[in-house]
Amino acid sequence: MYAFVRPGTGESEYWLLPSVSTEAFNLVLSSFAQLSRAGEGKLVLLVLDRAGWHTSRQTRVPEGVGLCFLPPYSPELQPVERTWGLIDGVVANGQVEDEEALWSKVEARCAYLQTQPDLIRSHTLFHWWPGG
Repeated sequence: MYAFVRPGTGESEYWLLPSVSTEAFNLVLSSFAQLSRAGEGKLVLLVLDRAGWHTSRQTRVPEGVGLCFLPPYSPELQPVERTWGLIDGVVANGQVEDEEALWSKVEARCAYLQTQPDLIRSHTLFHWWPGG
């Protein structure tokens, strides 16, 4: 799962892919850049941890996207980290019959969270974040 949040507005986007890898990250970055209209005249800055697929030499950063890496071992500084519990709780506190049912629940929860910017904002807009 890949997630993007805008702490100031609470807007969020979720990408469910079968794996986490540099190749998958490149696909998500490209799609995200297109959807956010990043490019000439618009820079979108992404704050990322230093996961291997974020820092790989094979990572292709689209035009108009900037990557800002957090210090090592600092998940408390990453706003999106605070949203995982909002997603995990749906499956951690219930039962599923199979993997398909699991992903169906996760997908439904992510779709719901995208309609809840105030909830996302309340979890991601730290007092020290710009606009917080």
